[in-house]
Amino acid sequence: MCWSATADLVAGVGIAAVGVACVTTVTRAGRSRDLPLAALPLLLGAHQIVESLVWRADGGTGPATVAWAVIALPLLALWVPVAVLCAAPRRARARLLLPLGAGIVTSTGLAYSLSDHHVTADIRGHTVGYAVDLSHSGLLVAGYLLATVGSLLLSGDRRLVLFGMLAGVGAPVCWALWRLEFVSTWCALAALCSLVLLGWTRGRGPLPGH
Repeated sequence: MCWSATADLVAGVGIAAVGVACVTTVTRAGRSRDLPLAALPLLLGAHQIVESLVWRADGGTGPATVAWAVIALPLLALWVPVAVLCAAPRRARARLLLPLGAGIVTSTGLAYSLSDHHVTADIRGHTVGYAVDLSHSGLLVAGYLLATVGSLLLSGDRRLVLFGMLAGVGAPVCWALWRLEFVSTWCALAALCSLVLLGWTRGRGPLPGH
């Protein structure tokens, strides 16, 4: 995220708190299939907190940098399409198999790259840049966007589509403004956009009998 370790920490705690509220809401409603998606702000908030540790370590290749990259790259590439598929209505599940397949392939490729190469964080003024040697980086980026943004857009739920649109529009904006720090700034934007999920969880309502 932009600015400082403190900004990442404050934003991370706030977004994680929203995630706790989302998880509590769907749990009380008895909607266990919604839990992975409801927990997404919690994961993204924790991700921002991890980046505050990257700031405090002045970047480098330490444990905080590795943890940040593992969450940002292979974990989210798989988590988002799986979570959307779990929560999606029956009518949308067939079309969600495409972003799920992209997520599986992309997550595998990213995990292999992280296991085979060092990831480095570089503090650049008020942003953090991350560098890792990726084979077929163009295909991996396309697969990542299809898995994450694509699954939200194909979900069939208007609030999830809004989340996907915000994240999708944010990607080229972050690339244009912070090309070297694209991954960090876009993940921070996605974390803020995930606040839409609070309205999504509250609009789902309880299952019959709850």
